[in-house]
Amino acid sequence: MTIRLYDTNARQVRDFAPLTPGRVSIYLCGATVQAAPHIGHIRSGLNFDIMRRWFAHRGYEVSFVRNVTDIDDKIIRKAAEQDRPWWAIGYENERAFTSGYDALGCLPPTYEPRATGHVPEMVEMMRGLIERGHAYEADGNVYFDVRSYPGYLELSNQELDNLRQPEGEGETGKRDQRDFAMWKAAKPGEPSWETPWGRGRPGWHLECSAMAHKYLGGVFDIHGGGIDLIFPHHENEIAQAKAFGDEFARYWVHNAWVTMSGEKMSKSLGNSVLVSEMVRRWRPIVLRYYLGTPHYRSMIEYSEEALREAESAFARIEGFAQRVVEKAGAVEPAAEVPPAFAEAMDDDMGVPQALAVVHTTVRQGNSALNADDKETAVARLAEVRAMLGVLGLDPLDPHWSSAEGGDDLHGVVDSLVRLVLEQRQSARSRKDYGTADAIRDQLVQAGLEIEDTPTGSRWTLRG
Repeated sequence: MTIRLYDTNARQVRDFAPLTPGRVSIYLCGATVQAAPHIGHIRSGLNFDIMRRWFAHRGYEVSFVRNVTDIDDKIIRKAAEQDRPWWAIGYENERAFTSGYDALGCLPPTYEPRATGHVPEMVEMMRGLIERGHAYEADGNVYFDVRSYPGYLELSNQELDNLRQPEGEGETGKRDQRDFAMWKAAKPGEPSWETPWGRGRPGWHLECSAMAHKYLGGVFDIHGGGIDLIFPHHENEIAQAKAFGDEFARYWVHNAWVTMSGEKMSKSLGNSVLVSEMVRRWRPIVLRYYLGTPHYRSMIEYSEEALREAESAFARIEGFAQRVVEKAGAVEPAAEVPPAFAEAMDDDMGVPQALAVVHTTVRQGNSALNADDKETAVARLAEVRAMLGVLGLDPLDPHWSSAEGGDDLHGVVDSLVRLVLEQRQSARSRKDYGTADAIRDQLVQAGLEIEDTPTGSRWTLRG
């Protein structure tokens, strides 16, 4: 079957026809590294990691580019607030993002370019746009003339007359307030690079147009990112690239947010949940299950209860795998996934429907185990491993055993401690504080530190 994807630009699901047979090129807007990532940031990387894995399973050679925005207004502001170099802020948080991607099992990108490493490409693109009459210099800034490009706002489906363009400080000299900055003139104490129009630094949108052109050429298959990037970022990328002469992306794919109390998870709202914190409280494979198994275009409303449900659901899969291995020894993944799983994944990466096939296969495997039908149980586990491999969730994959502590059984200990902490919480809820304190004391005697937080109790080994 043909893979189908929802194309934001076409506003419909389209059959995927690769630019080059047997190959697929994907550009994903990656991290802006002004702060450490929360789980909303990482969701995009997870969704496109699953997409990438599915294309690879279907036999495609995948080129996957995920950029790093390591210079922008927020990074500069953070550097001033903390009295630290801007590049130190960026690099520290870039490493935090990489750790988050790695912890949740995302494959490394084919290329991961930084914005600051591609100023020459940006200058070349600006020069071409000025020569073609699509851009102009004013007060050391370089702006894109939105009225010069007739297709502007097609992606976000807005009317130019009603447009309110986000604006940064120091953006003077615009011919039209709807024009956007590709390059910002240098300010005292801020980082800057030399250009034909004076010293300055990149605007947010220019970098992605330039880097996509460099690594994937003038036309490529898929451009991805969160729905919050549709405007202004992706709209402005399209205008720059196409006015420059590129055909640019042939499909636009956007993932939805992780929300808390109905609002997008973000630093500014103060409702973010850092990945570094979450992987201390939850097994990374469970966190991947929670973030990666809803459909990529569906919102995820964060809650501890939902995470516990994900933990229980994954435990059923993991328990089946462990039972089969104990009974029959090592089982390799099947070469192919079941047809119903493939059909679901081909249909706009329908992970929820694909996951239903996984759980059905697990139930069949458990029934076979109960009937002492080892051959059938092994066959079902081989299928389950193949399906979970596509989702990056195979509990028997060496990545997860090493990531979760390997021989020290950290994952098993974590599950047991959580069970005890739930019993303690239950005692506290019924005001049986004596039992709750006794449980805590026993955990402390076992060498654990217990910390009560607004979102629940967590444990760490005592130093």
